[in-house]
Amino acid sequence: MSFPRQQARTQRFTIGVPRAFEISPDGRRVAFLRGRDGVDTATCLWIHEAEGSGTATVLADPRTLGADDEDLPPEERTRRERLRESGGGIVSYTVDDAFTRAVFTLSGRLFYVDLVGDDTAPRELPAATPVVDPRISPAGDRVAYVSGGAVRVIDVSGAEPDHGDRAVVEPDGPDVTWGLAELVAAEEMGRYRGFWWAPDGSALAAARVDESDVNTWHVSDPGRPGQEPTALRYPPAGGTNADVRLAVFPVGSAGGRRAPERPEPVWVEWDREALPYLATVGWTTGPDGTPTLVFTAQSRDQRTLDLFSADPATGLVARVRTEADDVWVELMPGVPAHTGSGELVWIGREPGGERRVYVGDRPVSPADVYVRGVVGVDGDRVLYSGSPAGSPADVSLWLVELDTGLSAPVEVPGHGCAASADAGAHSGLRSGRLRGDTLVVQHRSMEFAGVRTMVLRGADTETRRSCSEIESLAEAPDLPEPRVEFWRAGERRIPAALVLPSWYHGDQSPLPVLVAPYGGPHAQRVLNARGAYLTAQWYADQGFAVLIADGRGTPGIGVEWEQSVHLDLAGPVLEDQVAALRDAAERFDCLDLSRVGIHGWSFGGYLSALAVLRRPDVFHAAVAGAPVIDWTLYDTHYTERYLGTPEGEPDAYERSSLLAEAAKLERSLMMIHGLADDNVAFAHTQRMSSALMAAGRPHTVLPLSGVTHSPSDPTVAENLMLLQVEFLKEGLRTGE
Repeated sequence: MSFPRQQARTQRFTIGVPRAFEISPDGRRVAFLRGRDGVDTATCLWIHEAEGSGTATVLADPRTLGADDEDLPPEERTRRERLRESGGGIVSYTVDDAFTRAVFTLSGRLFYVDLVGDDTAPRELPAATPVVDPRISPAGDRVAYVSGGAVRVIDVSGAEPDHGDRAVVEPDGPDVTWGLAELVAAEEMGRYRGFWWAPDGSALAAARVDESDVNTWHVSDPGRPGQEPTALRYPPAGGTNADVRLAVFPVGSAGGRRAPERPEPVWVEWDREALPYLATVGWTTGPDGTPTLVFTAQSRDQRTLDLFSADPATGLVARVRTEADDVWVELMPGVPAHTGSGELVWIGREPGGERRVYVGDRPVSPADVYVRGVVGVDGDRVLYSGSPAGSPADVSLWLVELDTGLSAPVEVPGHGCAASADAGAHSGLRSGRLRGDTLVVQHRSMEFAGVRTMVLRGADTETRRSCSEIESLAEAPDLPEPRVEFWRAGERRIPAALVLPSWYHGDQSPLPVLVAPYGGPHAQRVLNARGAYLTAQWYADQGFAVLIADGRGTPGIGVEWEQSVHLDLAGPVLEDQVAALRDAAERFDCLDLSRVGIHGWSFGGYLSALAVLRRPDVFHAAVAGAPVIDWTLYDTHYTERYLGTPEGEPDAYERSSLLAEAAKLERSLMMIHGLADDNVAFAHTQRMSSALMAAGRPHTVLPLSGVTHSPSDPTVAENLMLLQVEFLKEGLRTGE
């Protein structure tokens, strides 16, 4: 089987990798999601026993429940698109605080499974369909979910008819929904939810989204002329955003002790004109056990982020903390959070410095660690991820033990929990899940293929009590081990990697170069993980030297590096690709700079088109996948963070957009775009193609019928790789 086909059918070797972990309070059991093998798209819910035999057992299998992904509700398809979730079966679930019950949805139907006792067979609840984003209450007695834009609650017990299924709140207008994240929240702010249980289960906080003033766009598929276009509320740069409000609804408890059938909302009001973006919502418990709502709201220019607390009984709001920046405030993953004693866990930037993890007013992360996010807080333990200074390709976990003062990187044992040569070293990519003194760690490295998942018991002690491994069932790539050279390029020390063909020897002819960047904010490609270079190795084995460089704007180095693209998304990123290319040519004498191609997707697609338009002296052929051509057509929250509004910063949009430069094209350019893309609309490629036609510039457009922003069909994904190689070889005249 060819590598492109294998990569496509395994969804880039992610099928069969354990994910979505939940840990029992005693740390002995871990729930997770995984297919039964490396090509099984029907993801199952499993339980891993962390002690004893260390075995894993299937708790819920979609195939035995008579449910599949053929009948997903539109809201669920949209939610998965925002999450870039290409899997099927059980793609998410929640558990109660005591780890006694889990809930999930399949084909818009609601299921639960008991995690304790002898009868652990999944059961369906008679919820109103379609069910979207079900979440179990902390006590495990009820499930809240969204259906038809309404937030509903259903009791798990069958004491009442239809399990007491009822609407807590319903839409009060045709363009109003409750309990769902609006487009910019899910696509750009990392908030995929729209309702939240109080810690004691007495109330639900829910977001009301009114999109009546948001622009309506239509996504159509010319390949299906009988199908009506899909109407989409999309806020382009400078346009009107959804109006988002927040309310609390008392829902009491199950068994007849609930609040009224239709509780009145307790509105949580803040200055939404000054701070229109609802970034995060959650709850904490005060010293007296009273639940308190906490949320963050951000200004339209994103230079101010305020943290608020609110009394759920009155809606009274108090400002807790303000984060401000003259350029923009980054929304950091995992915060706000709170320790067991109620102290705030936050990521803030020191004046003129870098971001650090704070507990209260105390920084608990070293000043020389690039903080990426808080992974988890449980009791007085804080787990965060970051990169050591000068090592942006390494992503590690740090555990802070507030009681003892311990603050150190998490050591990762080798395969099978044996001792490892790089144990404790800053190596590869690490992510995890924390509960008490139990830690689930996932490790990727250049030293081995795939992902290793360990469950560490006593993770806060110097001598670990136990360790077990959750097996990955992902397929091994049918590909030679990636041949990668790492270095920091040029005066700016740009993180760079060069991937050479497995068969290449230095006495052979110089190789054409394929530059393969993402190059933009929030995505990093130069990483110490073998899996990051599988696709690049395959392209290299087709006869290229593949160059990957993370220039200004990408994460991993520092705030100033990220903010270097402010008001110009084109100049700095393109300059750094050229600088990395020239530095590579000085270091490696096997590169032929008379034959340089470039390809990328999304921001990488934009950068690829930009490269052949502005630097045809350097780049000779480009493949631009789903490129952002005109930034006035991209969404508010992302675009305005970097460029401001089109009205306020017209020069920034002119510097960064490509339409006006169509007449400059003199190199081979292929644009690939999904016709059903609701993130980067096909209008970008269509307008660029029209401008190129008007200028008489030949080019190639490959429209993908029914494909969204990320192609998931295995046949399409496989053929895209083959077509790109053919196009690039022809454009660079390398021949076969």
